[in-house]
Amino acid sequence: MDIEEHVKYWLDGADEDLAMAESMFKSGHYVWCLFVGHLALEKALKAGYVRATRQTPPKTHNLPYLADRAGLIMNEQQRDFLVLVDTFNIEARYPDEKRRLYKMASRDFASTNLSRIREFYQWVKSQQKA
Repeated sequence: MDIEEHVKYWLDGADEDLAMAESMFKSGHYVWCLFVGHLALEKALKAGYVRATRQTPPKTHNLPYLADRAGLIMNEQQRDFLVLVDTFNIEARYPDEKRRLYKMASRDFASTNLSRIREFYQWVKSQQKA
């Protein structure tokens, strides 16, 4: 796979995950909506990593780390948001943390954060074209 095919692979997966997050939200599965939203950002950032480094991305789910390695220049609010979205990945995977996320993941919370995930996702994609 050449670099552009590799980038496309990650972005196609990110697009699919974002659509699935939307579907999960509409069906009231807010924790899974947030978890899959994390996956969408992770894949978009891995596309950026591939484009920036011309290498296969590391096997990590850490969004701030991936954003840094992709060469994204973020403000403090963007970095804080990625730290928050990282918790959706961790807390959806483990039973004790999952309970915490279920308590927090109301319709409003999921709606707000899915909107923010969409916005960040579009920003990441725009940075890759710059």
